[in-house]
Amino acid sequence: MNETISVKTPWHLWVVGALSFLFNLGGANDYLQSQLRNESYIKAASDISGISTEEMVAYMDSFPLWAQTFWALGVWGAVLGSLLLLFRTRFAFHAFAVSLLGLAVTTVFQFFNPMPGEMSSDGKTFSTVFMIVIWAVMLGLTYYAHRMTAKGVLR
Repeated sequence: MNETISVKTPWHLWVVGALSFLFNLGGANDYLQSQLRNESYIKAASDISGISTEEMVAYMDSFPLWAQTFWALGVWGAVLGSLLLLFRTRFAFHAFAVSLLGLAVTTVFQFFNPMPGEMSSDGKTFSTVFMIVIWAVMLGLTYYAHRMTAKGVLR
């Protein structure tokens, strides 16, 4: 006889899933605006970084295909992981793990290929703090999905 044990969904899963989805939509928006070369969006980013819009576009155009691929994996893996978390599937963990791989490769690429020109100290500080926040959130979400899978909440 095969018994299925039903595990009640904790309230925090919905909060974490919704906040995760909203946070990761920000990354998806950044990715899309960058890939579509939205001029006003890129200008705002270049102003923060202390470089011209043309330098920012040239910098993004210099990314090799493999770097763009890992950037996409990082962004879309996180969005998918958030959705899978809300759908209560254990594959949320796998999607977040793929996202972490993309984030790791992208972080290393950006470390060895910094933006051109003189970045303002404000822009450099902002980029560093934001990267730390992204890492903290993604590590936390991956751990959370793993724990919810272990507890049987994600099936």
